[in-house]
Amino acid sequence: MLGKFDAVANLAVRDIATARKFYEGVLGLAEADSQDGELVAYRSGASMLFVYRSDYAGTNQATAVTWVVGDQIDAVARALADKGVAFEHYDMPDTTREGDVHVGHGMRVAWFKDPDGNILNIADG
Repeated sequence: MLGKFDAVANLAVRDIATARKFYEGVLGLAEADSQDGELVAYRSGASMLFVYRSDYAGTNQATAVTWVVGDQIDAVARALADKGVAFEHYDMPDTTREGDVHVGHGMRVAWFKDPDGNILNIADG
């Protein structure tokens, strides 16, 4: 039933102004819409990302958003690191790390957090 419709990622944040600095200034997303200082909508490729103010910000302990960057993963990771992004490093079976990029199980992926602790990542596919 829903498979033919686009989906939108939603991220809870404590402070919209702080979130804007990160999502616009660091990640380079452009605002598509905003509502009363409580929500900012960003377009990312063909997808949308809604960032909204919530008292429950940062409580998700799993990956919330993945950007599929293909073979540009190393360049994107370097560009994010140059903007001050600190990457998360996880111990995962049968996985090694090349710098900040985890490699294994047929994937290359790097995890990082936004200012509220939402877990985000970039992946090769």
